[in-house]
Amino acid sequence: MTEEICTGFPALGEPAPDFEAETTQGPMKLSDQKGKWVVLFSHPADFTPVCTTEFMAFAAIHDELSALNVKLIGLSVDSISAHLAWIRNIREKMGVTIPFPVIADLNMKVAAKYGMIHPAQSSTAAVRCVFFIDDKGIMRAMIYYPLQNGRFMPEIIRLVKALQTTDRNKISTPANWQPGDKVVIPPPKTAVEMEKRLSEGYECKDWYLCFKKV
Repeated sequence: MTEEICTGFPALGEPAPDFEAETTQGPMKLSDQKGKWVVLFSHPADFTPVCTTEFMAFAAIHDELSALNVKLIGLSVDSISAHLAWIRNIREKMGVTIPFPVIADLNMKVAAKYGMIHPAQSSTAAVRCVFFIDDKGIMRAMIYYPLQNGRFMPEIIRLVKALQTTDRNKISTPANWQPGDKVVIPPPKTAVEMEKRLSEGYECKDWYLCFKKV
């Protein structure tokens, strides 16, 4: 089983592996989400300290993601009953309602497709993965974190906005880009384009590095 799980890593630019799963909000099929972006994240286990802080943090960014046309989906290899009990515990003890569905993946089928089990970390728990899937069902970005370290929610929001800005404007985003910052113009492909680039009104450091506002 470990060998099968280790070989199931998705690839950027390819269709995200489809799946059907039971969630805390009923059955779900990933392909039914087309037309929306999806942020799919895994956590190691219910009723654990770091995961609890993360679930409250994901709940805090849920509405902002929804406004960006993003469906937020959680997952671990726990059961539906464990998920429901934990969600209730978070509401009762922490005062936080979890608004997004959480996949129960006891048989590790989704974990296997997405390479969520890293045996050097754990053979029975998913590491902290975040998968960014666009509205056409294409895998656009992936972030992996170890079991011991929680995620930084502003980076998840920032990356969604960067990907969507890239799609809308056919540009790239530079290091440390934040919404509202200048973006990078794709480099020229010919000598003629190279010469023309410097007179097109962009902020150019050189022929291959030009910025603009969007």
